[in-house]
Parts: sequence; C-alpha cells; structure tokens
Amino acid sequence: MTQTLDALPITRLDKILCSYQNSTSRLQVARIANIPHWYFERVIFPGDLLLFEAVPEAQLEVYSGETVTTLLSDRLLCKRLQI
Repeated sequence: MTQTLDALPITRLDKILCSYQNSTSRLQVARIANIPHWYFERVIFPGDLLLFEAVPEAQLEVYSGETVTTLLSDRLLCKRLQI
C-alpha cells in the first residue's frame, strides 16, 4: 500500500523512488529523521512492501518491536533503496 501523507519540501528536486520490504515476522516502524522540515514515519506489517519518495541523503531507520519495546534494528541510506 502506498501512502503519500507527508510530501518532501517543494524545494527538493532530487527526489528518488525507494522501496523497503519487511521480511520479518514482526511489526516494524520505518522513520526518516535526518531531513529538515520533513516528517516521515510508517508502520510496516510483516511481508509488506513500502514505496516512498525521499532524497538520496535520507536515512531510513527501521525499528522492530515486541509488545512493550522497540529497538532500532537497521539504518539504511535511501540512495541504496532506490528502485
């Protein structure tokens, strides 16, 4: 499922299309926090594919969780997730 709720700032012309798949059996939260004036956070269910636009220097942080805690499990450069 593709969601476009929080678009990149209009001043950014170097957008790239990226994908990330949750290949685990756990719920994950994907978040990009290193781009000023842009908030991106999505819940990804097991087996789901996330398609999103980002800028090449963005870092996708992936948090995996149990019922009570969530831990940062990976940090990926969006440039490497480009499709």
